[in-house]
Amino acid sequence: MQERMTAAQFRKRKSKRSKYGNKKTIVDGITFDSKAEARFYSELKLRKQAGEIKDFVLQPRYILQDGFVKNGKTFRKIEYVADFEIHHNDGTTEVVDVKGAITKEFSLKRKMFEFKYLESLKVLKYDSRYGFVDIDELDRFKKARKG
Repeated sequence: MQERMTAAQFRKRKSKRSKYGNKKTIVDGITFDSKAEARFYSELKLRKQAGEIKDFVLQPRYILQDGFVKNGKTFRKIEYVADFEIHHNDGTTEVVDVKGAITKEFSLKRKMFEFKYLESLKVLKYDSRYGFVDIDELDRFKKARKG
């Protein structure tokens, strides 16, 4: 006979699953939000060792809107934390986010980032057939293949 779970046990079991199916992964003692993000980190390490890039930074923070006070109410700053900031040998900087899906919150922050900063935000998705691909390009490609 199968034992019944209590509501607390069910909630605990259910909460372990990620909303978007990503699985936290540890590489070099660093916990990444997804396997794809950890894979991209490993690729950046190799690119740096090979001299293809100068350096990279994990989890760079960008202020999208400063905090302020209006009518006695304090509004906190709006901040965007990217996955990677890549410094190329030619002096350019590339901001990269590895995503499996685009959320409404991310879409809004992406627009704010693009408006405020000179660097473009590159959003990549890992595809087993193509490797890391710009997420917008991948969606267009998949739609074109269907249609």
